Amino acid sequence: METKMKKREQWTRKREFILAAAGNVVGLGNVWGFPYLCYKNGGGVFLLPYCFFAMLCGVPLFLLETVIGQYTQEGAITCWTKLCPLAKGTGYSIMVIQLYSRFYSIILAWALLYLIYCFRDPLPWATCNNPWNTDRCVDLTSPNWTAVHSGNLTANWTSGNLTKSSVSEFWEKGVLSMSGGIEEVGAVQWKLLLCLLACWVACYFCVWKGVRSTGKVVYFTAVFPYVMLAILLVRGFTLPGAWQGVVYYLYPDPSRLADFQVWMEACAQVLFSYGVASGTLITLGSYNKVNNNCYKDSLWLCLLNSGTSFVSGFAVFSALGFMAHQQGIPINMVVDSGPGLAFIAFPQAVSMMPLPQLWAACFFLMLILLGLDTLWLGLETLLTLKTDVDPLHTLTCWSMQLV
Repeated sequence: METKMKKREQWTRKREFILAAAGNVVGLGNVWGFPYLCYKNGGGVFLLPYCFFAMLCGVPLFLLETVIGQYTQEGAITCWTKLCPLAKGTGYSIMVIQLYSRFYSIILAWALLYLIYCFRDPLPWATCNNPWNTDRCVDLTSPNWTAVHSGNLTANWTSGNLTKSSVSEFWEKGVLSMSGGIEEVGAVQWKLLLCLLACWVACYFCVWKGVRSTGKVVYFTAVFPYVMLAILLVRGFTLPGAWQGVVYYLYPDPSRLADFQVWMEACAQVLFSYGVASGTLITLGSYNKVNNNCYKDSLWLCLLNSGTSFVSGFAVFSALGFMAHQQGIPINMVVDSGPGLAFIAFPQAVSMMPLPQLWAACFFLMLILLGLDTLWLGLETLLTLKTDVDPLHTLTCWSMQLV
């Protein structure tokens, strides 16, 4: 007996797709990835290879995945049955990628824990009077320090003994509780575990009713980070030393264009920040109407993604310029990439500002919402996996994909 195919859900309004796709592609990499790569690889000249690969790879692949989902009206796995059944293993490979990319949840747990600590006065990472601090701890806002070492922010105290900043000890001891080595297993960090559970619960309620709940949640999770970014941007430009940070961020070094590594990192940043090859764009596009103008949507979303990366650099480096100005050190001694920028350098910068709790809360709330969008929209892709797939056919597709 032939069963009637259930009609696929669609976005209630077109702007729900725009906001959902924007929430997917604009994430943590825009805040801590692009600014670091820009200053590391020639400043303003890094925009040349970045724009080259954005036009050559980013925009076409973004459009391609959106078109596939919109035309087939299927998810990342079943869409291949209408295009090329032999390539169905590609969809299952995408699902594996999505499973391995759930590391965003632990980053959200870190940010949530920092957000909770933001309501303490003084901020716990700004002092050395906490249970996790050691006798090597030093407050970098104190006039007794002489220099700060780049990367891990270790400092040389006036006595000459190797010390660590209070913000580094908070990250390593208070949050991560890092052990002395792999031979020391350590205990379960219950605060982080509860924060991780809270993040997954939030993801569940974002997707529990499918595209109906997704379309409503993105009104907040996709828009509010831009409000926070605008607040931090205005605040950053009013700080002393902000211009020094902006110049360091964009100062052009044309000789870097001869380095092949710069072009590789530009291509990697484009592919990562545009969210291609993750299946999420296919899934989000599949909820559009078949005759939707996805060409225009894709172009504007790509411009929004790259523009957010560029503007976030001003917010981050204006704060780092202020930090360097207050301590009287070069910016390259306080800036770091990835978690070091988000959880060490920037918290140290906001601890030197008036009303540090407010600016720290704005920053970490922005990080949480940026990461939450990417996490639960990836989860939405996993939930589109059909439960009635023939196991034998699935195994055959996997075998063909491996061959």
